[in-house]
Amino acid sequence: MQIFNKQSYTTAGFFTLGLRLVIGWTYFSAFWRRLILENKLIEEEAGYIGVKFNHFLPNALGIKPLIEYLVTHPEALWWSMVIFTIVEAIVGLFIMLGLFTRLMSVGVFFLAMGILLGSGWIGTTCLDEWQIGVLGVASGFMLFLTGGGYGSLDYYFSKKGKAFTTKKWFSYLGSGELYIKNLKPFVFIGSFAILFLTLYTNQVFHGGVFGTLHNKSVKPKLELADVTWHGDKLEFEVYRVEGADVYGSFLIGVQLETTDGEILYKWDGEALAKMEKDNINNHYVAKVAPGKHSLVIPLGAKAIMTFNPEIAHPGKSVVLRLIDISGLEWTAEVN
Repeated sequence: MQIFNKQSYTTAGFFTLGLRLVIGWTYFSAFWRRLILENKLIEEEAGYIGVKFNHFLPNALGIKPLIEYLVTHPEALWWSMVIFTIVEAIVGLFIMLGLFTRLMSVGVFFLAMGILLGSGWIGTTCLDEWQIGVLGVASGFMLFLTGGGYGSLDYYFSKKGKAFTTKKWFSYLGSGELYIKNLKPFVFIGSFAILFLTLYTNQVFHGGVFGTLHNKSVKPKLELADVTWHGDKLEFEVYRVEGADVYGSFLIGVQLETTDGEILYKWDGEALAKMEKDNINNHYVAKVAPGKHSLVIPLGAKAIMTFNPEIAHPGKSVVLRLIDISGLEWTAEVN
């Protein structure tokens, strides 16, 4: 039995006006600062949004294969970023205007879900991306339930008697009475499903429900793989999987050692800063590159590195050690 009449929905939609305006601006402002205030869709320039998207990759939940496909296909990535930006602009503007409010609330829901699953693990202090994601998912669900009331174009066109507002589909895509047979179970199940999603992602990304808290944005972490030294060529794969997304890992030392700690050969910060780009085979749009005083490894960057030790292999076990300017070190056995 339907227990809410048209006036109930109009009032509920009116009560969410402040939320609708703020949620709408958070998405529309992404378009505004990305294209109007500054163009962040230029691939060759610093600040390209595709590189930011690449930062999500190491610890994304569920959508990692999609992200990896895009960051390994730059043209597809660029088009995706353009489409994503346009969708954010439309959803944000229409939500603020209250035009096709329920359809746009679905957009809010899925945009927020993408943020949550892709970057919910990023945030150096306040778990920023996770909070934006879960609050966006919950807000999208609530705005779908309420629609737009006073202060929305849906309401304005309905009061003017526009023909399309009398169609049944308008109640699902716009505002007004929501014709769901069993509304209470829908609200309860949807709300507790979002609560479960919130607790689950909080635990997976940050250990925020039980156990030990962790934050993968605090300090850089590198993973080393396929370390080989044959003849005069040393090769290994390096992958930056943790740390602040706005700050690189700055390598100031790469060295070969015996298992007893004897240094066989070393490249210091100055040598790494002069490293030839031909010796860096980047996989993604976030690129490992020589910096002014070190080798810079952005979050999400993966590359095969080639070095040329000017000594022969000693014929015994050798360890590769990478040294960050922060004092962090990573080692791997050389094959």
